[in-house]
Amino acid sequence: MTESASGYRDFGYGSDQPLCTHRYLLPAVLEMLGSITSGMRVLDVGCGNGSMVGELISRGCQVVGIDLSEEGIAIARRTHPQARFEVLAADDQLMARLGEKPFDRVLSTEVVEHVYDPRGYARGCVSALKPGGRFVCSTPYHGYLKNLSIAIAGGWDKHANPLWDGGHIKLWSRDTLSHLLARSVW
Repeated sequence: MTESASGYRDFGYGSDQPLCTHRYLLPAVLEMLGSITSGMRVLDVGCGNGSMVGELISRGCQVVGIDLSEEGIAIARRTHPQARFEVLAADDQLMARLGEKPFDRVLSTEVVEHVYDPRGYARGCVSALKPGGRFVCSTPYHGYLKNLSIAIAGGWDKHANPLWDGGHIKLWSRDTLSHLLARSVW
C-alpha cells in the first residue's frame, strides 16, 4: 500500500480479478443503469482495476474510468486498452481536468464511503452527466437496524476497523445518501 502526496493510500490491487462485491453488485448495477446501447458513454468513478469497465465494454459501451489507485489504473490499462483510464478524483473540477464531453451514465460503486469531500464528489459525478443522464451510486448500507445488529454482535471493530488505512470514513443510510445526491443537482 503506497501513499500519494494527497494522503490517499493506494488500495493495493494485485490483479485484474473482480473484488468479492462484484458478484452481487453487477446485476443490480446493470439494472440501475437501464437500457445499455452500443456506443453509450459511461464514466466509472472509482473504477479500481477496471473489472466493471470490462463488463460495460463487453456490452458495447465506450468507457472512461477514473480512480486514485495508481496500481488499479495500471492494471485496468493493461487489461482493457480500448478504454481510457486516468488517476483522477471526482470533484468540482472533474470535467475540466478530464477534458471529455458529458456521459450518458456515471457509475460509482462502493466509493462514496471512502471520500473526504462527499459533496464535491457528488457534484463532480453529476456534472459529468448529459442532460437526462443517469448516475448510479452504491455504498454499503448503514441504517439503524444494521448498525444495531453489528453493535449487539460486538462486530464494530471488524466491520468498521479504524486501523484500515483508506477504509470507510463515512457511513451512509438511505436518508443521508439521498440528501447528498439531491443537494448535488442544485
